[in-house]
Amino acid sequence: MEDFGINEMLEMQKALQEQYKDKWRPISPERGKDQLLWMIGEIGEVIDIIKKNGGEAASQSEELRKHLVEELTDVLMYYNDVLLCYGISTEELKQSYIGKFEKNMTRW
Repeated sequence: MEDFGINEMLEMQKALQEQYKDKWRPISPERGKDQLLWMIGEIGEVIDIIKKNGGEAASQSEELRKHLVEELTDVLMYYNDVLLCYGISTEELKQSYIGKFEKNMTRW
């Protein structure tokens, strides 16, 4: 399976922003706040699927799993919009992720 990473997702989000530039507010830190709120709403939808059906069913039922993945995709789309809104580069994210990983590896 070929890797599908943040760079590809960011490029796709940029294409969406360009496609709807006349309908959507431009990418900016102020819009980032709104995107975070929308992302939290999508996280709530993910939680609802698991809460209402159970984790086992959500991971094994083809229909529920498809819905779960779709909602997680919405979360990722908003997440990538937030990165764009705040101008966070993939290199910044990578360095921060590595630092947090290393910290957590020795934390407990």
